[in-house]
Amino acid sequence: MFNNSIKIMFFFILISGLLIIMSSNSWLGAWMGLEINMLSFIPLMSNENNMLTTEASLKYFLIQALASSILLFLIISSSFNENMFTMYLSLMKTFLVTPLLLKSGVAPMHWWFPSVMEGLSWMNCLILLTIQKMAPLMLISYTITFNNYIFYMIIITSVAVGAVGGLNQTSLRKIITYSSINHLGWLLIAMKVSENMWISYFLIYSLLTSTVISIIYPSQISMINQTFQLTKNKIIKLMMFSSLLSLGGLPPFTGFLPKWIIIQVMMANKILILSSIMVVMSLITLYYYLRISYSSFIMMNSEIKWNYQTNNEISKTSLMLTILSVMGLMSLTMMFNLF
Repeated sequence: MFNNSIKIMFFFILISGLLIIMSSNSWLGAWMGLEINMLSFIPLMSNENNMLTTEASLKYFLIQALASSILLFLIISSSFNENMFTMYLSLMKTFLVTPLLLKSGVAPMHWWFPSVMEGLSWMNCLILLTIQKMAPLMLISYTITFNNYIFYMIIITSVAVGAVGGLNQTSLRKIITYSSINHLGWLLIAMKVSENMWISYFLIYSLLTSTVISIIYPSQISMINQTFQLTKNKIIKLMMFSSLLSLGGLPPFTGFLPKWIIIQVMMANKILILSSIMVVMSLITLYYYLRISYSSFIMMNSEIKWNYQTNNEISKTSLMLTILSVMGLMSLTMMFNLF
């Protein structure tokens, strides 16, 4: 992943910050873990060959520092009135979740997310989409008892922005970013179901995102029209677009499994309007994934041979991840039917 010993050190510090958050029994300790996590990720974002990383790292630092300052202010102000280890006051939990939503990029506090993603390398995009979301989402799950109406409005906004925002995008980074915002809405409703549900959803989402980026990374493509460069290796193209459709939640791929379970639980609990909105928005997300796949698979296209740069080798990691992301739901269905 990293060919620099300093960046490897910062990556391990980033993981240690995440472990501090997971093992902390106070909000002040969780805030310290968030700071370690944020300050160790900024050096990983820097790249001498890409000038956009400087702008992206500055934007990321300002947004995360603002969210951390608000979080620390709320922690200290609440400690004057109650125990810092508990925070039973529901109104304080409502305020406390706001900087955590800003850190994770949940709509309507998502404005920084697409522009930061556009300036990062693919490996840093993977870290920002997966590892950097674990800590704030974990802390949000502790404060999930806030007002249901506010909670449902945040979910509807996230799935709507994630669906509509990716419609007219031509950058693959922004498409994956808006898809991530849509998935965050599903993750928040999964927290209402159970702790195991949102963790399972997040693991499957991380698997699918890792699959897509592991296929895109060797070719270093950034725009939709560059996917036509993959035509000389049909297997890589099939792997890439199958993983994208799985990330969008198309049955019978693995990405449909957690959404299927969440929809069943919501229907059992009579949450009909919210589930209908989420399904419709998920279909819009699937639309722009299908549009990319159809235009690349079916339409005729011309290639500029002197501008052709691609890697025709299929890594074993990408192949294994693609099999898991595409065949996971069918394999689980067969296992349940047999045993």
